[in-house]
Amino acid sequence: MDNNEKGKIAIELTPNTLEAYSNMAVIAHSKSEFVIDFISLLPGTPKAPVKARIILTPEHAKNLLVALQQNIQRYEEQFGNIDNNNTTPTPIMFGNGEA
Repeated sequence: MDNNEKGKIAIELTPNTLEAYSNMAVIAHSKSEFVIDFISLLPGTPKAPVKARIILTPEHAKNLLVALQQNIQRYEEQFGNIDNNNTTPTPIMFGNGEA
């Protein structure tokens, strides 16, 4: 393996992966893990299915936070500020109980 191949990971997107649309997240944590449930909430429906559940170590959760902050900054530099003060905000719930 040469230096150009070190640290590279081939990432595969399957058709099932691409079906996971989410407009809501529920986050819970314990001492050892963070659990993020990505949910698809449709107007007027009594149930909102969990499309994906991701379980992260605290270290990976913090790395995700940093990566999201960096990407939001790049996005806003390219496209302008994201307006999150609209009248219908995307619900994001935070839990602090046992995951």
